[in-house]
Amino acid sequence: MTHPLHDPKYSRLKSHDGLPDAAKFLYDGLPQNVRQLVSSSYENRGGNHRQQYGYIKERLGAKSWAAWKPSKTKIVLVILWIGLLYWGERSAFTWDVRACDWKNWERWPQEATPHHVVLLADPQLVDPHTYPGRPWPLSTFTLRHTDLYLRRSFSSLLNILGPDTLFFLGDLFDGGREWGRSREDIGDRQWRKYDKNFWLQEYDRFGRIFFDPWIEIGGAARHARDRKLIASLPGNHDLGLGNGIRLSVRQRFNTFFGEGNRVDVIANHTFVSVDTVSLSAKDQPDSSINVQTQSEGEAPGAEIWRVAEDFLSTVKSRKERAIDQELRSRNGKLGAPPHDHQVYELHDLAAGNIFPSKSTTSDLPTILLTHIPLYRSPGTPCGPLRERWPPSRTQGGSDGQLESDETNAIHVAAGYQYQNVLMPAISKEIIEKIGNVERVFSGDDHDYCEVIHRGYTSNGGGIREITVKSMSWAMGVRKPGFLLLSLWNPIDELGPGQSPNEPGMTQAEPGVATAQTYLCLLPDQLGIFIRYGILLGFTLLFLILRAAVVVYTESRRPNVSHESRARHVQDEEKMFLRRDELQNGSSSSKWSNPNGLLARSGASRTRCESPANEYGIPKVGISESPLLPEEVESACNGMNKSPQDLSDTIPRYDPLCRRRTGVPDALDEFRWSVLQVASVPIFWYAWLVWTSP
Repeated sequence: MTHPLHDPKYSRLKSHDGLPDAAKFLYDGLPQNVRQLVSSSYENRGGNHRQQYGYIKERLGAKSWAAWKPSKTKIVLVILWIGLLYWGERSAFTWDVRACDWKNWERWPQEATPHHVVLLADPQLVDPHTYPGRPWPLSTFTLRHTDLYLRRSFSSLLNILGPDTLFFLGDLFDGGREWGRSREDIGDRQWRKYDKNFWLQEYDRFGRIFFDPWIEIGGAARHARDRKLIASLPGNHDLGLGNGIRLSVRQRFNTFFGEGNRVDVIANHTFVSVDTVSLSAKDQPDSSINVQTQSEGEAPGAEIWRVAEDFLSTVKSRKERAIDQELRSRNGKLGAPPHDHQVYELHDLAAGNIFPSKSTTSDLPTILLTHIPLYRSPGTPCGPLRERWPPSRTQGGSDGQLESDETNAIHVAAGYQYQNVLMPAISKEIIEKIGNVERVFSGDDHDYCEVIHRGYTSNGGGIREITVKSMSWAMGVRKPGFLLLSLWNPIDELGPGQSPNEPGMTQAEPGVATAQTYLCLLPDQLGIFIRYGILLGFTLLFLILRAAVVVYTESRRPNVSHESRARHVQDEEKMFLRRDELQNGSSSSKWSNPNGLLARSGASRTRCESPANEYGIPKVGISESPLLPEEVESACNGMNKSPQDLSDTIPRYDPLCRRRTGVPDALDEFRWSVLQVASVPIFWYAWLVWTSP
């Protein structure tokens, strides 16, 4: 049986109209290079020359992988990019958070089981209010990558450190105070196109970044039952400041996040959160910014600060009640402590001053949480961990620190909807009404600051306040961070200050610290981008120099004559066929087809085998006659045609045909090299971003 392609009447396959369906289907299914080989092999210009001309075309098609195969230097660049991108998008976060592991800095007794708390400040989700003049696409890139940074940092924090309790210190959003509950409720006209639905979208966005990972970890935490995430403390970017607060905006925030004024007993410590942005309205009686409607005889803005004021008036009783409830719950007693049997006046009922009978337990160490830092004298230094303005290098006090350092301190100032520190009267009122305050944690400043307040009433030695760094890289600090708080204050079942009734129950010794802190720094995102830029510049410069060297070296090579090209092709063809014969165990067995073309026997390997009939297109044979110069030139000229004329896999240049010279050839080599080097890192970066936690 004769293969259809070997039939003489189908010898011209370039125009195959009228072919039987089977032959036409077979021909159309061949790759383009093979179709060119078949067509050129049956030209009427002489058998041997047609064979070698077809071999040139085959040789060019066989170089398709060589054209795509990058050089060793390009492979090295690709490996560098893969490593740097993985470090910047994955390892940098893991390494920095792992360096803050609790066991690396805690100094508790060996038998201690501390409670781990994380304090986060000022995530301030980027929104249209953050950079109002920033053009697209830079604005979109900033928003997306800031969210990505927060999500990676928070996920690393949860997975590696596994905190038991987590507090946010306000400023959850950047423009939260601007998005009113209706268009008419929005103060600034430029934000009136953003209504309540926009705020709900921002709340959902906050939940995807922080709430969802917290919930996903769930029972995998060390103390799953006692896990708490508290984000109810508002900041001035969430509500506004003082008389600038709109009651509808505050009501919305409290509805979704909880009351800003609250008492929590955690790890035998009392955490008191105070909405100081609302309380600051007491110091703004003459402010003309959105003064609220008040009852007759009340000070301006009383509806804003009254809630926080009432909370402070009853906070000591609230603390006692919270401690009693915690102890009863720990001892398996349900319900609230009993009330005294006495008659209460009506105004006590209205004010909500009905509390259980007075507890016999002593107070627990109290920790104050506030968004705005307490007042301090101007120039009070913040210490060596402050990033933007480290301590001045001048001679200081006895402890080596300046008594006043304006550059290292929080600037005591105020402006539209912000106030860097609380006023002195409000700061004093908060400390005195809460009582037994040992530590204060605040936010708002975006940078770290640690001071000791000696002017307030305390248990002695002053009150230590730490202003926590922002965890967002868009808030003006190169190294964002968060604060780790380790608590260990063992008490017996009767509470603090009581004698233990059972053996083995211990209490912390008086005067011994029950809390330890550690500042954990996150990756420098801007520094990561700078490293990307440096490697990008190096890559482009290297590829430009390489393209110039390659083209220059090739231009110095002497031209190849037609005869040399022909001999080169013929030698390569012999080596090619000899290798096939050795691989297939056949020496040089060939047979002839009706057209006189030499081909290998059916026992040897053929091209494009047919699974059904085991027919194939025979490989061209070897002719000892020289290759015609015009045939070599014709094949080489075909290499310089557009990809539409030939196969896309045929390389544009081949040393057999011509050498490259000049700037256009160097630019072409540079563009091709950039495509080879950039393709893998681009897909790698997209995968890292897409699969980011």
